[in-house]
Amino acid sequence: MDVDLHGLWENNTTFDYDDYVYTDVDSQPCQFCGFVTVFIPLLYSVGLLWGLLGNGLVLLILWSKRRKWSVMDIFILHLGVADVLLMLTLPLWAVDAVRGWIIGTGFCKLAGALFKMNLYCCIFILALIGLERYLSSVRGVEMFSRNNPSVVHLSCVIVWFISLLLSIPDWIYLEAIMDETTPEKWQCNHVYPNNGMRISIRLLLLAVGVILPALVLLFCSILLYVRRKTSGPRDRRTCVFVALGLACIVGWTPYNVAFVVDTVSTSTASKWCEGKRWTAVDATAVLGLIHCVVKPVIYLCFSKEFQRRAMSLVKSKCFDEDSNEVSLWDCGEGSGCAGVQQEEQNSLHPMNDINQTAQDQNV
Repeated sequence: MDVDLHGLWENNTTFDYDDYVYTDVDSQPCQFCGFVTVFIPLLYSVGLLWGLLGNGLVLLILWSKRRKWSVMDIFILHLGVADVLLMLTLPLWAVDAVRGWIIGTGFCKLAGALFKMNLYCCIFILALIGLERYLSSVRGVEMFSRNNPSVVHLSCVIVWFISLLLSIPDWIYLEAIMDETTPEKWQCNHVYPNNGMRISIRLLLLAVGVILPALVLLFCSILLYVRRKTSGPRDRRTCVFVALGLACIVGWTPYNVAFVVDTVSTSTASKWCEGKRWTAVDATAVLGLIHCVVKPVIYLCFSKEFQRRAMSLVKSKCFDEDSNEVSLWDCGEGSGCAGVQQEEQNSLHPMNDINQTAQDQNV
């Protein structure tokens, strides 16, 4: 029996599947691969060189006047130490950008913990500087005195201890694990027991280690700015503090915002490159890693005395013994602001007045 198919097979064609290549959207190599593997290590290399030279120069200059440290000198010293420790981890992150994390869980914990400790230490010390500047300039109360530097050092040691405590989750949960997208590559990432613990730990660290000191920093900065607008000459130490605070905010805010979004997000992170996950947290962490190279530039721009000492070191000259009395962070004569000795000794004037009054009564 003949069946009429009404030309069903008349226009039938065949397709050659030999040249067909299946491409998964998530596994496609992207245009950022070459950029990441070349630019990021180069950026880290330049940052490492400049950061070690700049912060090393800061520490060397501070060490040269160690017998005459001011309150600000001690704070800058601890900031410099924190920055140098972070700089030493840059080669590890450069290798991670190119090859993945191939250097084991131990270095993963060390690099991640130092990264977070620098964040916490930086913002806590800046909050202390802001509080000291606010009490001294606005309230007329000396929170610290250069005559008792051990109190300032003790405060910084407490900051280091708090930063170490806040980095405990990194020491515990950071591990070198196999990349989910490409089995032959490894990544340094947190491995929490469950998602609830992950969210609670992250939010607690953000609240205690970032938001709380940031509020103190912002509060003091606003009040100092208002005071400068309404009265008196400009204090160079306040200018240095504001510049350091701005550098810290610019360097760490993008990372913290991305960290919060990553914490509360349940979606799968986007991939930039095949076999290498570059999320917003990874990208913004670059700013956090290299922000400390800006601090020596701030010191050079705002301190004439620091510039003079830096040039003396470059020219292999020795410092004058009397120059140790000069603050690195205040204006010189004729520049519109008082020296550090006058301001830091203001708190002693009431006691001197009382003694003078007692002597007059005895006479």
